Amino acid sequence: MRENIKAAAAAFQFLSRFPVKTQLEFTPERMTRSTLFYPVVGLCIGACVWIAAWLSGFLLPPAPSAVLVLTIWVWLTGGLHLDGWMDSADALLSYRSRERMLEIMKDSRVGAMGVIACVLLLMLKATLLYSLMGQPFLIGAAVLPFLWSRFFMVYAMGKYKRARAGEGLAAMFAGVQNELLYKVGAVTLLLSTISCGVFLLAAYALDGLQFTWSLNMGVILSAFFVIPLFISVCGKWAADRISHRLGGLTGDIYGALNEGLEAVGLLMLVILTTVMH
Repeated sequence: MRENIKAAAAAFQFLSRFPVKTQLEFTPERMTRSTLFYPVVGLCIGACVWIAAWLSGFLLPPAPSAVLVLTIWVWLTGGLHLDGWMDSADALLSYRSRERMLEIMKDSRVGAMGVIACVLLLMLKATLLYSLMGQPFLIGAAVLPFLWSRFFMVYAMGKYKRARAGEGLAAMFAGVQNELLYKVGAVTLLLSTISCGVFLLAAYALDGLQFTWSLNMGVILSAFFVIPLFISVCGKWAADRISHRLGGLTGDIYGALNEGLEAVGLLMLVILTTVMH
């Protein structure tokens, strides 16, 4: 139990800026165990983002509110995955040899393609947030992308070989195996069910004011199945292609997958709410 607490603290320290002050040694064993709590970190980040969106809606119009919420979102993650997104864009969009792409990802400097990719991703996320503003009942369903993108990160750690054998951040997660993946999947599914239950309670509370019960039920059931499915399909397609080019995945790629799949999940939620409303 004590080791699980340390692993949970390691997950929060590594993936977020939540104030976990415990002094920890980031050993491969602890980092591997910490992946069990990645969905929990995702839930906390997602809940903070959508509570901020709800509160800012009382003070600001949707556009500046969306930008403010996105700023909070990036701050909560410490920009960790954005860094991986930019490094991966610099490497993969250079169309160089495998060895050269791996060298580019190790370079701490950001190139033009990384900056362009970052700007486009943030613009997409800001507009998706804008599209969902003013719908506080969505808080339960809107955390699903935060949960399942982090589950897929763990899936990628366990199912794809590492591009740099024994080197880099990815090597810290070499112990992720099927048994741990099943546990992470179960935790993600449980948290998704709880989150969607919150969605239903909020929808029920608002019934007769803005939305109909049957309509909200349709949105939540669709989101519960469609968002994880779409994230999994898109994630596997991207991971397969990247692994083929690099001969495996790296820590930067894990972060890039998380960033891209968060956007994919939000995009699906916007599509669902648009189509069903």
